[in-house]
Amino acid sequence: MKILAISDPHGDYSKIKKIIEKAGDFDLAVVVGDITNFGPDEKVNELAEMFDRPVLAIPGNCDQRSILKALDNSKAVNLHGKAEQIGNIRFIGLGGSNPTPFNTPFELSEEEIEKALEGMVCSAENSGECGTIVLLTHAPPHGARDELPFGHVGSKAIQKFLDRVDLIVCGHIHEAKGMEKAGKTVVVNPGEACKGSCALITIQETEDKPIEVEFVEV
Repeated sequence: MKILAISDPHGDYSKIKKIIEKAGDFDLAVVVGDITNFGPDEKVNELAEMFDRPVLAIPGNCDQRSILKALDNSKAVNLHGKAEQIGNIRFIGLGGSNPTPFNTPFELSEEEIEKALEGMVCSAENSGECGTIVLLTHAPPHGARDELPFGHVGSKAIQKFLDRVDLIVCGHIHEAKGMEKAGKTVVVNPGEACKGSCALITIQETEDKPIEVEFVEV
């Protein structure tokens, strides 16, 4: 499966068409938050309509909580707090972010994040259908793709799921675009879509093949 991953468009979709064109042939798009820049929620429809392939989406901390209803009513699949099985891949989503100093609209406590993810990850681990577990979060795990000049700011709750999932696609920290391996987990921040950044992620059907990541700029 080839996945187009985008994050942090912040309501500026001027580069999305070029991103889709340059990405070429892909099976699925994932949008990992900050779809808008504090609203309006209806911009979700504008973004979703740009794709002619399935879209899984979660909100970010700069989206209003009311965006969940707009996502439900759009052609995208609202994956916040939900799981979706496609082939042998289980996608698990959780939007918003761990607390920030800025009191943004969609923040969750670390306890809320851990509780929400534990049930879904445990269910995937115990299912015979899941060859690969993919976690879509807006916030990165603490210690991976989360560094600012003053230190690591990722979620300690999400960090607890490293080694339990195969891939985490996250955003939030604009300065932390890139990929790294944390235990068995590949962590990918595709960069700011509003600046023309995205990632193409290829997951092979067989479990023993590595997850391949290519970063694309337009």
